[in-house]
Amino acid sequence: MTSPIARPADAPVARVPTLAMAAATGMAVANIYYNQPMLGLVERDMPGPLAAMLPTVTQLGYALGLVLILPLGDLVERRRLIVVQFGVLALALALVAAASTAWLLLVAAAAVGAAATVAQQIVPLAATLAPAERRGAVVGSVMSGLLCGILLSRTVSGLVAAHAGWRVMFGLAVPIALFAGGLMAVRLPVSRPESALRYRALIASLAELWRAYPELRSGALSQGLLFGAFSIFWSVLALHLQEPRFAMGSAAAGLFGVIGVVGVAAAPLAGRIADRHGSRPMIVAGAVTVLLSWLIFFVWNALAGLVLGVILLDFGVQVALVSNQHVIYALRPEARARLNTVFMTVMFLGGALGSFVAALAWANGGWHAVAGAGAIAASGAVLIQLRQSYRSWR
Repeated sequence: MTSPIARPADAPVARVPTLAMAAATGMAVANIYYNQPMLGLVERDMPGPLAAMLPTVTQLGYALGLVLILPLGDLVERRRLIVVQFGVLALALALVAAASTAWLLLVAAAAVGAAATVAQQIVPLAATLAPAERRGAVVGSVMSGLLCGILLSRTVSGLVAAHAGWRVMFGLAVPIALFAGGLMAVRLPVSRPESALRYRALIASLAELWRAYPELRSGALSQGLLFGAFSIFWSVLALHLQEPRFAMGSAAAGLFGVIGVVGVAAAPLAGRIADRHGSRPMIVAGAVTVLLSWLIFFVWNALAGLVLGVILLDFGVQVALVSNQHVIYALRPEARARLNTVFMTVMFLGGALGSFVAALAWANGGWHAVAGAGAIAASGAVLIQLRQSYRSWR
């Protein structure tokens, strides 16, 4: 079979392209989270119920982009697709910054969400570029960029918006997106997709992949639960820190994003371990670590407990994520973009459900109810992976 990338089969991935892909992935995914700490400022400038829908519409745009745009990575030349998506992302961000009405803002925000799925075009390309013996380490490095983008985006946008306004933040995001697109144009090789399917058949094949691979189903469902546990914590952290026990503002919640990066930065080690010893034990270990973090949140409701717990939470999510992708990308190499579509769609749906559950738990039972919900989600992921491991060992 011809390699989908124009390089010798045994050529290693250079360090600089891997770091460039990690950086571009983080720059892309950050755009769907910038709006969250700025929502109050947006509503002040655009009174009415529509502005409050900004985060929801952005996330819906991202979900649609995952399903409708991401599979194109198996059909068209990936470097060109990635560069074009970054260009569209820059244009959509400019429209958000310049929006004069709430309706225009929401339309542009949906386009931002859809175009930001360029982050998920880069990840399967990184898996394709990597030799098999280094795939886990390379994907781990790129996914660290993605999670760093998620964690730090709120910190950056909160600080910029507080001092210069929300439109300035979206305006600054435009050259960042253009820079990331230029970086990918320079660093990425030209690809040769192997799929001969037409677009409609490509979309239809998503359901076939789901039915064909139990590893895809167990990986996607468990990662969806873990990302739900991740979202539960980050959705209510600012509210928890405002309680009299801590009496801290939103800036402190933003700093927790920096603390979480400690866990993410260590997680590429999981990819290297998966390369050498297999992915399944690392997936289980990651899920157990997330469960442990929620047990710490439940019994140690102090600042030190939150710091330790968030490091373990982000580390465990990243370990399981990298290891799951290590398994999934090996299932059908010519369909990696579509496999990633299924996996990431389920994962982000889990994150959205986690945010919803967090709001209900907080309103009805406070922090301990939130911690219980996070522990239940993590426990579900552990059980799914233990069951898959048992079936694999039989």
